[in-house]
Amino acid sequence: MIRTTVLAALLAFGMAGVGAAADAPTDPQIAHIAYTAGQIDVVAAEQAIKKSTNADIIAFATLMAADHKAVNDQALALVTKLGVTPEDNPTSQALSQAAADKLAELDKLDGAAFDKAYIANEVAYHATVNGALSSVLIPSAQNAELKELLETGLTLFTEHQHHAEMVAAKFK
Repeated sequence: MIRTTVLAALLAFGMAGVGAAADAPTDPQIAHIAYTAGQIDVVAAEQAIKKSTNADIIAFATLMAADHKAVNDQALALVTKLGVTPEDNPTSQALSQAAADKLAELDKLDGAAFDKAYIANEVAYHATVNGALSSVLIPSAQNAELKELLETGLTLFTEHQHHAEMVAAKFK
């Protein structure tokens, strides 16, 4: 569900198969999208920490919250250093709305049903965001420091995706 919504949001912003440079997001838009995507995972992790009693889910969610907070802190420090104001945009807004919808959906679940849905969403969400990072956000970034932070994030978030896939395998 959220993967489809995120893809729709990314497509709506012209991020899938960006053909013309004019369609590419600007650095302030990229900064906002990346920060929003990270914050979404922090909030989802906090929900999982509160709702789950499964040790694997709680450990995974704790790692997600810590890692995404750390990357977002680095992003805020970078935009402050560069004097850039992240620019809200339709992609960030669509991501936020999709996340709110997914959080509400997950909030209705308990126990193993919550755990399975949460970790499946984490797999899909990381795959989608990693795809957007590698195919659009990183290639579109003009500032070298922003590009480097996004590349570091992609490395970390790819590890998150693999970790989520391992945890999800326990719920099949």
